[in-house]
Amino acid sequence: MFDDIRPYVDSEIPAAMQRIVSDKYFPLVCDFLFPDMPVQAVAALVGSCRTVEEFQLRVMYKVICAITHKTTSGLSVSGMERLDPSRDYLFVSNHRDIMMDAGFLQVLLSDAGRKTSEITFGANLMQGQLVIDVGRSNKMFRIERPTTVTSARDFLLKSQYVSEYIRYAVTQKKESVWIAQRNGRTKDGIDLTDQGIIKMFNLSGTEDRVQSLADLNIAPLSISYEWEPCDELKALELYAKSSGQPYIKKPGEDLTSILTGITQPKGRVHLTVCEPLHREDLEPFDSYANPEFNKAVAELIDSRIRPAYRLYPNNYIAADLLSGKRVHSYTDAEKETFEKHVDGITTGYPEELRDILLHIYANPTL
Repeated sequence: MFDDIRPYVDSEIPAAMQRIVSDKYFPLVCDFLFPDMPVQAVAALVGSCRTVEEFQLRVMYKVICAITHKTTSGLSVSGMERLDPSRDYLFVSNHRDIMMDAGFLQVLLSDAGRKTSEITFGANLMQGQLVIDVGRSNKMFRIERPTTVTSARDFLLKSQYVSEYIRYAVTQKKESVWIAQRNGRTKDGIDLTDQGIIKMFNLSGTEDRVQSLADLNIAPLSISYEWEPCDELKALELYAKSSGQPYIKKPGEDLTSILTGITQPKGRVHLTVCEPLHREDLEPFDSYANPEFNKAVAELIDSRIRPAYRLYPNNYIAADLLSGKRVHSYTDAEKETFEKHVDGITTGYPEELRDILLHIYANPTL
């Protein structure tokens, strides 16, 4: 069931591990993720995994912890007490980094004594056998993007299929699921839930829309970075789009974003598990027509994610630089560090790029 999109099951792990260690790119991956270990030692570690849980704990947990140690000033979480230990959840998260948003959550869930979640992974990113094997061994499952289908009808059919899988995972497999609140990362610093994702959730439901959503145990999730992941790449993309021309990704651009997001300094990182959506939260929307119902639920999720976003000095500094008035509290050293970072990205470009970059940091304060 769902064999073409689901994560691997335990019986598929040994063969996947062998394919991973035999892949021609495996030594490069080892150098990147395990720079202090010989390739042979990493191969032995990977090859020793016989279950999904072993691969996650022996390999992926260590990878995320190493990234956390090297690139952050600390990873913290609040709101875990809002999760019922007997329930599995559909985490609907703001999305700032391709890999690390969900990656950090897995470590925090594990540290809290909970099972890790399954993770949606865009079909545009799940390319190549090595990526597929690592992803599906790490509880990732394929979700289509509008750019990976041939027609609107095909996208609707595949969205319904994914909806059916998510409902199956949460209600029958008893697995939590992480999904971004929108198609693609937030580029401008404004986290808004796409109404289409609410429609997608209910494609697999019954006529009782309220109960269909309540059955998924939706838990809004807010992730905050002191230094915006891929801020330079995001600003340049928004700058290109500001010309009014469609933005076309360059070959390998997604990989560049993944690697940049993994390796760049992130400062402090915080995740907030917001209050899950209960039936009584959704019942006021029951009389709404479908479009208004989807919009209301999306706005409800936003009303929990956005206030839970943890603001850092960089956000306030950017807001003050845009307003021309110093009304927030931060040190002169913090301001100097931020301005040096901004200058390093925008020097040589028109002032518009600087304005775009400052808005990426300032918008969460609005």
